[in-house]
Parts: sequence; structure tokens; C-alpha cells
Amino acid sequence: MPKKTRLTRFLIWKYKHIPDRQFIYILSIVIGLLAGLGAVALKNLTHFIQQLLEGEFIKNIHQAFYFIFPIIGLLLVFLTIKYIINKKVGHGIPSTLYAISKQKGIMPRHQMWASLLTAPLTVGFGGSVGLEGPTVATGAALGSNFARLFHLNQTARTLLIGCAAAGAMSSIFKAPIAAIIFAVEIFSLELTIASMIPLLLASISAVLTSYFFFGDDVLLHFQIQDKFELNDVLFYILLGISSAMASIYFSKVYFAVDTFFKRFKSPYKRLLIGGSIIGVIVFFIPPLFGEGFETINNVLRGNIAEVTTNNIFNIVSDNVWIVIMLLVGLVTFKVIAMSITFGAGGVGGVFAPTLFTGSISGYVLALIINYSNVFNHQLSLTNFAMVGMAGLMAGVLQAPLTAIFLIAEITGGYELFIPLMIVASISFLITKHYIPHNIYVSELAKRGELITHDKDKNVLMSLNIDKVIETNFISLYPEMSLGEVVKNAVAKSSRNHFPVVNEENEFLGILTLNDIRSIMFDKDLYDTVKVRSLMHSASDIIYYKKDSAEDILNKFKGSGAWNLVVIKDGKYYGFISKSRLLTAYRRQLINFTK
Repeated sequence: MPKKTRLTRFLIWKYKHIPDRQFIYILSIVIGLLAGLGAVALKNLTHFIQQLLEGEFIKNIHQAFYFIFPIIGLLLVFLTIKYIINKKVGHGIPSTLYAISKQKGIMPRHQMWASLLTAPLTVGFGGSVGLEGPTVATGAALGSNFARLFHLNQTARTLLIGCAAAGAMSSIFKAPIAAIIFAVEIFSLELTIASMIPLLLASISAVLTSYFFFGDDVLLHFQIQDKFELNDVLFYILLGISSAMASIYFSKVYFAVDTFFKRFKSPYKRLLIGGSIIGVIVFFIPPLFGEGFETINNVLRGNIAEVTTNNIFNIVSDNVWIVIMLLVGLVTFKVIAMSITFGAGGVGGVFAPTLFTGSISGYVLALIINYSNVFNHQLSLTNFAMVGMAGLMAGVLQAPLTAIFLIAEITGGYELFIPLMIVASISFLITKHYIPHNIYVSELAKRGELITHDKDKNVLMSLNIDKVIETNFISLYPEMSLGEVVKNAVAKSSRNHFPVVNEENEFLGILTLNDIRSIMFDKDLYDTVKVRSLMHSASDIIYYKKDSAEDILNKFKGSGAWNLVVIKDGKYYGFISKSRLLTAYRRQLINFTK
């Protein structure tokens, strides 16, 4: 009898002494702590790299090096992935969502540390992306693998991934309530008592970790100086509309640049082209170097001169319209620089660029209104900058509740709660109309692999289609005679339908038992009647890996058939029966409700 390992002995002890729910509570605290530590590590590694690049040796020629820093960073990322990690490193939150929707909450072990190496190299060397996505992915991988270590089921794995996401966001922004809402809204978790307590515990342990390492220091520095007034409502409505326009621009540019870089098969070409463009952009516009939180904080403090004069030309102007043009240029090129960083192979997130774009967009709108001769009304520039961030989050990330509560927590009160609700809801509704899915989930949505708050769709999406495909059918050929069909197929098979294929195994049609029932015992026809004259086309066809479970179910409904043929890579593969699909659905539904 093999010797029991320490883990086995612990699991036996756990089953006897700790109920499952209490064990989940304990793990959620641990996961929150680890997610907080991951956030601290990512932030410190990135700052360490940036400090190295600003050392005495480089400082004198720092501007010149802006050209090559992004290329160096992207090259180091590529080499790290190829030779150290040696596995694919996906974008943080999209890869986590894919694991939940298609991998039953199982994330590869290398994702626990892959982002810790690649994201600081990307951002530290000037990649214009954020660290929030990689932080969430690191924590989520830890949650997933902890659940696997202790043999927890799919529901528990998904919950711990959500706890990790909440912990990461709580640690980064010191906003524990918004972090919980983020986990529920982005990862489509069910908000019940069973899930709320673990999320709360993870969020608390993570924010305490952040306080332990960073003290009272916060990522975004803002104090409300001007309270909300009723006559500002119209202008907040305008901010909601302008935030939606900026969100649509943000998403369209991201998708267009992503499509452009996919045309280059060689990663070296992507790296060289993307790194060179980013180098040029940050050389002329230094505020676009890295995450951009220094710029965001200058905008929130109203120190706009620090932002507009930080360029290669050292443009200083008292003309407000030139300032507005410079700020619009910052927004325009930030989105481009971010998209190119991703396209060139960088690892990062879109959260920080969203906040960057939103703060400046809100500030610009208020500036235009204050200095135009049309409205004769003065607005709080910093309030509009802060609420603008919520507008972009609601539009780009399509997470309006996260946007509202995050900004409310950052501001330390609810004085801006009404304008936050106005701007976030308008931006979300308009953007959703033109961009159905946010950046995180667009690829998953195209493949029908997007997890949502719709339980029926989630159950269908989580089905393993391979397990419902049956391949034990006898294939027929068009030139086979009726006698050969009876002797070699009907007599040897318990099935009542047979696929007809050619010599290359390409599907041609179907022959069922009903098609030959009236003549199958007439031996005079055995040599003269051929399969070609008896077969008929399929009611519909299922394309392997292209059709989702929901698509397959709709094909059954539309065709009225009980069995549909499956085509894989242009060849016949097998059949799926409606009864087998529905049985698998019922079993999966039971698993979801445990």
C-alpha cells in the first residue's frame, strides 16, 4: 500500500474536521493575501525597472533612449516567453475568462508567475499599458491552482478565481467594495451569500496587504473641492455622450490595430514595427511612457501645465485652445500607443489606459465649456476629470457599476454619486449599442465562448462537445450496392443511419434504415440499386470547433432532426444526437447549481 503524502493526510483531516463552506472562507482569505502580494510585486518590479532607466548614466541621454526603450522591453518580453516560460502567455483578463468558460476554471500553473516577469518588462520599458490585467491574471491563476491542489469542484474554482480578481483590484486601488463588484460584473459570478462572503474576505485581506506595504499611499490622488450642483446635470449628460464617443474610438482603434498586427506572421516583425512606432510616440509625447498614473494625478490635481509642457518641443502656451489641442492629442495617441503595445507582443492591461483617457476627456470637455461663449457656465475641471474616468470605464470595459463604485470609493464619499450614475449609464448604453462586447471578451464572444449572467447559456457553453460526439458509425460509399449495405452495414450495426463519404472521407450524404426498409429484403435489387440513388442530404451540419453548443442546439431546433452529422476539417467525423446533448446539458446544469 503506497505511503500517504502530507497533502493526502491533510485532505483526509480536512474532510473530517472542516466543512466545505468554512474551508472556502479560509482559502478566500489566503487567495486575497496572495493576490495582494502579487499586486505589490508587479508594481515594485515595474518601478524598479523605471528607476534603473532613469539612473545617472542614462539620465543625460534619456530623451534619445526613448526611441529604443520600448523595443528593448518588447524584445525582453519575447525572449522571456520563448526561452524561460516556453508557453503562451495570454492577455490577463481575457485568458482568465476563457479558463472559466471553456477550461472549467482550470488555469495553467505557469500563469501564476508568467505575468510577474513579462508585464513589468513591458510597462517598465515604456509600453503604454497597465498592470491591473496581469495582476488579476496572476491572482486568478493562484486561485485556480489552489482549488485544484485541494480537489475542489468547478464552482469552487470559479469562485476562488473571482476572489483573486477582487483581491487584486482591492489591493491596487484600496477600494474593496468596488473590487467585489468588479469580480461579479466582469466574471459574471452569481451574487449570493455563498459567493459574497468569500469575495468580501478576499477583498479585505488584499486591501490590508496593500496598507501593510504602502501605508496610506493611494494610486489616485483626489479631493473633492466643488460639490455637485443641480444645474450641472445637463453638462454631465454631455460628458456621458462624449465618454461614449471616446469609448467607441478606444475600442475601434484597439480592434483595428489588433487586426493589422495579426497580418504579420513573424513575431520579430511585429516587435520591430510596433516597438519602433511606440518609441517615436513616447519620444515626442513622454506622458505616454508606461502606465500614465503620474499624468492622471496631475490632471486630477489641476496641474495641467505639468502635462502639456512635457513634450519634445517644450510647448508652453497660455492659449486655452492650444492646451485643449495638446490634451486631445494625448488621448488620441494614448489609445494608439496602447493598442500597438499589445499588437507588438507586450503584456499588460487596458484598465490604466482607460483611466488615462477618461480623466483627460472629462477635463477637456469641462475646459471647452468654461472657455466657450456658448454656455456662460463654470464647471469643476477636476470633478469632470474624475467622473470622466467612470464614463470611459463604463464604456470601454462595459462595467458601469464597477465604474460608479470605484470612483465613489476613491473620492472618499458619495458627493459625486449622482453625476457618476448619469455619466456611467449614458456612456454604457450608447457604447453597448455600437460595440456589443468589451475588449476583454470580444474574441470569446465571436467564438461563442463568452460566459455571461445567463445561466442557461453558461451551461451550454461549458459543455464538452467532444464527449457528445459519437463516431462508431459504419460509413458507406456512393457505388456500394444494396446487398453490400445490408451485409456490411445493416447486419453489423445497431444504428439506423449511415454516413455516405467518398475515398477522401468527405461527407456526401446520409442513408437511413427507413430509406431502404421497403426494399432491403428484395434480393433481386441487391446488385442493381446503388447507395448513390438512395442517399439524401443532411438536415443540417455541425462544424467542429466552429459551432458552439448553443449553435448546435439551434440547429436541432431548426432542422427537427434527432441526429446531425459533424464535419471536422472538411471531413466526416461523427454524429451528435439530440438526446445525448440534452442529457449532457442536464448533468452540467446539476453541476452548476451545486
